[in-house]
Amino acid sequence: MICTFVDAGVLIAAARGTGAGAAAALQVLQDSEREFASSSFLKLEVLPKAIYNQRLPEIKFYEIYFNAVTYWASDIAELVEGAYQESAQFGLGAMDALHVAAAVSVGAVELLTYEKPEKSIYRTKSIQVVSVRPI
Repeated sequence: MICTFVDAGVLIAAARGTGAGAAAALQVLQDSEREFASSSFLKLEVLPKAIYNQRLPEIKFYEIYFNAVTYWASDIAELVEGAYQESAQFGLGAMDALHVAAAVSVGAVELLTYEKPEKSIYRTKSIQVVSVRPI
């Protein structure tokens, strides 16, 4: 099994999208060879706004995903310190740094993103970052 951390863009593409982007995101999320890792930061990034805007199918999608997560990064102090180091060393934005730190803390082997290749998250050396964004 591949321990995989997905960022918000992947979940949003799968939940809201249509076309090649949504298909690529869904393919990853339905891969039976993967176990997923997550953190409360990712949950905070996607779920409250869907709840506030009453997007019920999107809420259900996220709830199903988070209920299926195998590995949860939970030591907040450790995650924040790791994110600080990532941000300082590689110039990552705060949320991307938190996702990298969370993924690393649970032993994920890859972080899947929907970010464009020129974004700062690809500068990290702490984990393999893979795009699911169609070219």
